[in-house]
Amino acid sequence: MIGFIGLGNMGGRMTARLLEKGHEVTGYDVRPGLAESLGARPAASVAEVTAAADVVLLSLPDSHVVEAVTGGDDGLIAQARSGQVVVDLSTAAPASTRAIHASFLGRGAAYLDAGISGGAAAADKGTLTLMVGGAADALERVRPVLEGFSSTIFHCGDSGSGHTAKLLNNFLNAVTLSATAEVMVAGKKAGLDLETLLGIINASSGVNFASLNRFPKIIHGDYLKGGLTNSLMMKDVTLYADLAAGLGVGSVSASGPLAAFGLAIGLGYGDQISNTVVDAIGDVSGGVRLHDPEGERDD
Repeated sequence: MIGFIGLGNMGGRMTARLLEKGHEVTGYDVRPGLAESLGARPAASVAEVTAAADVVLLSLPDSHVVEAVTGGDDGLIAQARSGQVVVDLSTAAPASTRAIHASFLGRGAAYLDAGISGGAAAADKGTLTLMVGGAADALERVRPVLEGFSSTIFHCGDSGSGHTAKLLNNFLNAVTLSATAEVMVAGKKAGLDLETLLGIINASSGVNFASLNRFPKIIHGDYLKGGLTNSLMMKDVTLYADLAAGLGVGSVSASGPLAAFGLAIGLGYGDQISNTVVDAIGDVSGGVRLHDPEGERDD
């Protein structure tokens, strides 16, 4: 039996893929009814999931929530048993991850941090990329479970290394998304044909994931709903900046995405997919919308 705690945007999609592969899943979320809607066995508490499953997966918003779920008398650590494996698929602070890992070790259980990449589209297809930190033998024990929703799994090293790799990758994602959004707004205001501009970028040195996979849809009004929100992207960039400071790395590129996603949150786009950062930049650039050739704002 697999336990899954956190059945939201990404957790729900991963749970669905596991069920499609024939796994039995007991699910828990603070929002009632999500487990049943997916076809999973509902649990009434974190403790019930822990008691039912040998492998427990977490998909939670941040370290504060992970700490709340793992700590306390009814939390995962207190209820954990020898041989159990807990896999944290959240994006979390590596220092917090390492502390939680040590607590699970004291219970004879394994704790893996597994950053995920690929977004909602890859989760729907079961082709996520995982960056895993923690014991290699524990990873091999749960690999058949993780392969239920991923196509590529990297073992990054000791505890915390998976979440570290995820923060590094997400920071580059944030930089290229926000920078490409700004360039596309500038191209629109300059009167360039956006299909042509994207063709130039994707055949030249400015090519990146956002220009290849996001903006060909966005310029036609498809914002690829279901991915990371602006608020979560801001959280990830902040975690990266904290990580860089702790490592003594000069984070000279963090100001751009911090400003862009901070702007998006300030203008009310916090809970919308991070691709809408282009609309936030458009708002302060004269009401520009890439997908409206007349230049009129959508209401």
